[in-house]
Amino acid sequence: MLAQDIDKLEAYPTFVERYWALTSGWFWKTNYTKNGHEVTHDKEVYYPDVASDFAVDFFKRHREHPFYFYLSDHTIHGPILRTPDSKAGASPSQLYNDNVAYLDKTVGKIVKALDELGLREKTLILFSTDNGTSRMGYTQEHDPKKDVGMLHGKRMNGMKGTLLEGGSRVPIIANWKGTLPTGGVRADLIDFTDLLPTFAELAEAQMPGNVKFDGRSFAPQLRGEKGSPREWIFVQLGAGWYARSDGWKLNEKGELFSMINAPNDEKLVAADSSDPGAKVGRQYMENVLAELNPGSGNTPPVKDAANRVKRKQNKKKAKAK
Repeated sequence: MLAQDIDKLEAYPTFVERYWALTSGWFWKTNYTKNGHEVTHDKEVYYPDVASDFAVDFFKRHREHPFYFYLSDHTIHGPILRTPDSKAGASPSQLYNDNVAYLDKTVGKIVKALDELGLREKTLILFSTDNGTSRMGYTQEHDPKKDVGMLHGKRMNGMKGTLLEGGSRVPIIANWKGTLPTGGVRADLIDFTDLLPTFAELAEAQMPGNVKFDGRSFAPQLRGEKGSPREWIFVQLGAGWYARSDGWKLNEKGELFSMINAPNDEKLVAADSSDPGAKVGRQYMENVLAELNPGSGNTPPVKDAANRVKRKQNKKKAKAK
């Protein structure tokens, strides 16, 4: 979240604070790192509470100055465990619902704190996630039908770990009381490279002129204006990637997909298709990927990443025994 009520960013002091969780997906622990120091408790503490308490305290101590705060909440990451509000003996499906409810409670806690500090009108709140629903976190014990990744009552195509809509298409919810009208829905394409130029524009900070940035600011949309939405986004996972426009998607294999029925279906277009629209779409996306040149970067093989996950799972099983 970005608190902004400034003329020049340079006129204010700089402060960096952080808490550190050992890994994503931990909830009940007796220790963590806060601002470089180990914090140990006699009893287990719940990470989402530790993180949100840290955030509220940060707001109180820095309320007089502009700030940026990134809160990484582990709910609803696997393993799906009890929350402080869960009842004893809760079923796996109830625990999943409890995690969803606790995430909502945490967001409410953050918003309430900003309200009480008189910072809501000065603070932009963005809520998003880094991937779609996970196979590991959401299993049949949570829901026999596994109705995951649903949008408007229809199943999304793919899940976390896939270069499909269900793996990389996520919502971004913005709230800026008094500036952004409530209840609006936009279909603009946005990817996470857009955050840096957006925050820089809102903070009236100058971006380096000798560096090329892939991101495009969506600050105007956050003010309720039309803005200048980007025409494509880029997604990469290991050695795989794709560029996607509103109607087409081209991956590292040169496969073109029609996105007319996305996010529920992505239709592969034949390489020799004579459809005029497909030809134009392919040429446009090829030009995008040619300029980005993702193959020139450091792209570890997907197999290596999969092996790391497998080793981690085996290590957990060995500890459990």
